[in-house]
Amino acid sequence: MKILAFVDLHGSKKALKKLRDKVKKHSPDIIICAGDLTVFEQNMDLIMSELAKTKKPVLVIPGNHEEGSDVRRSASLFENITDIHKRKHVFKDYIFLGYGGGGFSLVDKEFEALAKKWEKEIRPEDNVVLVTHAPPYKTELDKIMDEHCGNKSIARFIKKVDLNLVVCGHLHENAGKEHKVKKTRIINPGPYGMVLNI
Repeated sequence: MKILAFVDLHGSKKALKKLRDKVKKHSPDIIICAGDLTVFEQNMDLIMSELAKTKKPVLVIPGNHEEGSDVRRSASLFENITDIHKRKHVFKDYIFLGYGGGGFSLVDKEFEALAKKWEKEIRPEDNVVLVTHAPPYKTELDKIMDEHCGNKSIARFIKKVDLNLVVCGHLHENAGKEHKVKKTRIINPGPYGMVLNI
């Protein structure tokens, strides 16, 4: 499957254009946004409509700049956009797990409760993609000034469950960086997006 993943767009017209160009050039099967589509929800419906125009399935979660309920409402206006915050979504033979918001806590009890549920539902043979806004702890994606500030709850889940891919963001300084935990590829695709084959 070919994925175009992006994060931390923050309403950038330049980034939107680059994403549209990548859709035309690479024709991804699906587009994933790992949060912070806007700057505090400004022009959310307009940005969503630009993503909808790609005619590709789009999965979104909120970042720390959006409320989950507002992302869900805006996504519901467009047939090809699905909000996956705190949800499991199946597309082709892949399971997408979404958890947005935050980005500032080392431990997230709400995520941990959801992770326990997901752990019971996921089989070893499943193809699974986790989409979070916060980066997992102690990776190349959560390091600022040689200090790790990511989320330990997410990191524990990645170590426990065999995932194919983790898409995250929040820390703009780490856009484009990758990390691997066992077989799991963890990536911050940045606002201009990255095309990933899984």
